[in-house]
Amino acid sequence: MPDTLKLTNTLADETRYSIYQFIVKEKKQVNVQEIANHFGIHPNVARLHLTKLNDSKLVSSELVNNGKGGRPARIYFPAEDPIYLSFPKQENHVLLQWLLELVDSMGEVALTKAQEISYQHGRSVIKYVPSSTQTFESKMEILTKAANAIGYIPQITEKEDKKVITFSIYNCPFKDQLHKYPALVCALHESFLKGQFDALFPTNEFVQTESMQNHCSNCVYQIEVL
Repeated sequence: MPDTLKLTNTLADETRYSIYQFIVKEKKQVNVQEIANHFGIHPNVARLHLTKLNDSKLVSSELVNNGKGGRPARIYFPAEDPIYLSFPKQENHVLLQWLLELVDSMGEVALTKAQEISYQHGRSVIKYVPSSTQTFESKMEILTKAANAIGYIPQITEKEDKKVITFSIYNCPFKDQLHKYPALVCALHESFLKGQFDALFPTNEFVQTESMQNHCSNCVYQIEVL
């Protein structure tokens, strides 16, 4: 059981919280000097922030040889196990485990129904306003706010007469369930995301281009919008 007070105190510092977000988003190993350079702070300050994140188990670390015969350097990377915070402590992740086992045991009919539910939830999150009263920019603003809540960052490119929205799931909110039910979890998450985009852009082509199931570092989606 995590020490809730310790975790909240650790993330209360704005710089430390930004460092934590950076490590999770980049999803790679970083060292003290890289963090110092990126955030424009002294290496000693960067080391202090990283040590506190490591002590709180928000990130993990290990010593590695630098290959030059010097002292081993410490690197930091996202913690493998997710952290749950609640007041009082809740066991929603246990309930999720039970429900996934139920859907998995009941087969295709249960999966289809679960996808319908997650799709409708995705639509409801957007709180859709009729497209006749919205510009593309205002829709993207709504989407970006929803994206920040579940861990992806949409980017826009142009393709002929279409706009292409690309986004990556840097830190899957369900990663602790992926090992046992990867196909089921991804199917439900994708239905939820599809509901969001259909609510804002009724005419779109929604395609997943990369998946953690296929050993990619992130799940990546592309949506072509007319």
